[in-house]
Amino acid sequence: MIRIALFAAEGCEEIEALTVVDLLRRAGMETDIISLTENKAVTGSHNIVFGTEKRFEEVNMEDYDAVVLPGGMPGTNNLATHTGVCSTVKSFAESGKLVAAICAAPSVLGALGILEGKKATCYPGFEKNLNCASARTDRVVADGNVITSRGMGTAIDFGLAIVEYYSDKTVADDLAASIMYR
Repeated sequence: MIRIALFAAEGCEEIEALTVVDLLRRAGMETDIISLTENKAVTGSHNIVFGTEKRFEEVNMEDYDAVVLPGGMPGTNNLATHTGVCSTVKSFAESGKLVAAICAAPSVLGALGILEGKKATCYPGFEKNLNCASARTDRVVADGNVITSRGMGTAIDFGLAIVEYYSDKTVADDLAASIMYR
């Protein structure tokens, strides 16, 4: 079974986090929301408090196949300054495991050098932080083991791209149809 870790930092964009988790679970992927705080409750960028399954200190990241970074502010800054997140994301990218980031969070990948030589997208205005070969304006960009997306309005597309990465387009399309998306 595919195991995915979504890092929930204080100030993350709630829709980008929860929409992706919902879609991945509907697709049968074991997905844990992992708090980067001392608590299992995280407050998003719009003051919505939501629960997580685990705290970062409680998990063995080697048990996961992929990491997902939702954006939002100050959530993205909190991801970028969390040493455990940064070392995990870099290790996953280097070992060929999936690394996915949406909105401002692709800037974390850019700062870590993960996007060098790759195509990527992000929230408008963060392109200078990507440090990539080719910044795109597509809703979602998949390049090897890296998937990036633009923002809250592309969260469903982003989640479906992760589903497609681990299965195929038919599975992702069927999921999209089941939620009345396409």
